[in-house]
Amino acid sequence: MSSSGPGSDADRMARVALTYLAEPGNRVVWQLVRAYGAEQTLERLMGGDIAEAALRTAVAVRSGPGDPRRVAEVALRRAERLGARVVVPADAEWPGGVEALAMLELDAGGRINRDVRPPLCLWVRGSRPLGDAFERSVAVVGARAATPYGQHVTTDLAYGLAEQEWTVVSGGAFGIDAAAHRSALAAGGFTVAVLACGVDRPYPMGNSGLFEQIAESGLLMSEWLPGAEPLRHRFLIRNRVIAAATAGTVVVEAAARSGAVQTMSRVVALNRRAMVVPGPVTSAMSVGCHELLRRFPETRLVTNVAHVLDEVGRIGEYLAEPARGGDHARDGLDEESALVLEAVPHHGTAGPEQLAARSGLGLRTVLRRLSLLELKGLIVRREDGIALAALARAAVARTDVPPG
Repeated sequence: MSSSGPGSDADRMARVALTYLAEPGNRVVWQLVRAYGAEQTLERLMGGDIAEAALRTAVAVRSGPGDPRRVAEVALRRAERLGARVVVPADAEWPGGVEALAMLELDAGGRINRDVRPPLCLWVRGSRPLGDAFERSVAVVGARAATPYGQHVTTDLAYGLAEQEWTVVSGGAFGIDAAAHRSALAAGGFTVAVLACGVDRPYPMGNSGLFEQIAESGLLMSEWLPGAEPLRHRFLIRNRVIAAATAGTVVVEAAARSGAVQTMSRVVALNRRAMVVPGPVTSAMSVGCHELLRRFPETRLVTNVAHVLDEVGRIGEYLAEPARGGDHARDGLDEESALVLEAVPHHGTAGPEQLAARSGLGLRTVLRRLSLLELKGLIVRREDGIALAALARAAVARTDVPPG
């Protein structure tokens, strides 16, 4: 590796230092790195050569306790002890989907996206290459205060996606996120937790055991240095990466104002597949889902894993069967046979001549169709005429319920 330039040790160190000085996604920092490279951008920021006052103040405050280069060195050594690594855009495993954030100006609600630019670097725990993990990936996100309904739907979706060898991505939180990760692991599949803190201190602590499982058989990923705290605003910053890196996002449950709703507005703006699970109209945890369906015509209603695969798979790779009721005894009959069966009274019997009159068909046709219907077990011949068999009578009973 060269001593300077993209992907070099110096470039890697500078990117870590820049992420320490300014929160990930900062538009000005990203533009400077793109124009001048990470090393020169770090020199400019350390020298105070910054036009934007807010960024200049943030750099001055964070530079106060010590040299950012020293902070970066310590972070890299700490990560090495953890078995973690830092991945930069020049690396082969960089997830290319995040580069779409470079073009994100407005979210789907029309709000200006100031600080949603691509990451400068990503911290990773786990052995699988990052880009490979995200190549076939779906985010499953939602409410922390998930209902039993939401937990059930999430379990089915994540398990089914993992069985089909799709990576399940989520944020590691309680509720829907944790259910998605656990179900993917239970299916023997792959899952990625995208964190809003350091990969060495996953939040919430109540999911520590889950995070260790993910680190062993999946990936933990973050933009923040090891040791970084899970500050409130970092969750919103983190969500843009989930939206951009995956093929699509499913929101299972979400309150009216939630991070999942904000994530989906960026999914739509990035032209990723935006999917929403509906819920009871009486549930506060489904208000956000229903509002997404109302506001954004690009969102698709999904209720099972087949619907999700139909959205994210290649054209024709997965074909979700349309919803239909249970099979009826009359399914598959030709038109004449169906007319004859319809003419048989629900109770009692009728003769062939009566059936011909009721069906509007000729007697010879009716006699031929009665033989077919008898073979199918739909009618029985009695001494006093033709009657519906039990199978056909049950089908008639199901379809003759008056509308409520």
